[in-house]
Amino acid sequence: MGPINIEAREKAAIKAIKSAYGTPEQEDGVTLFAEHHIEELEPEYWVKHLGIKNPDPKKVLDLLVLREHWDEDRVFDFTLPENVTDYVISVEFDDNGEIEDITMES
Repeated sequence: MGPINIEAREKAAIKAIKSAYGTPEQEDGVTLFAEHHIEELEPEYWVKHLGIKNPDPKKVLDLLVLREHWDEDRVFDFTLPENVTDYVISVEFDDNGEIEDITMES
């Protein structure tokens, strides 16, 4: 296996997260992450970052930032800006660089 392109994996992970929103498989993952944070965070947070008090859940996913990547760059953890949550959406890649799993973790 050649060197891992971190930027390419980050983009692939974000694309997969956004595609996973609203799917039955991600009801307790990506979908819950977005909807939970709309309810839990103050409207001022959303106004500051999105210009609106009550965003669409898909807009929440537009805010995701890479918190860290680990396990030999196989796992990428994303969260919201400003450390407002302990939750992350974790994307795991297999040995071939394909996305293996997406989970919400705390």
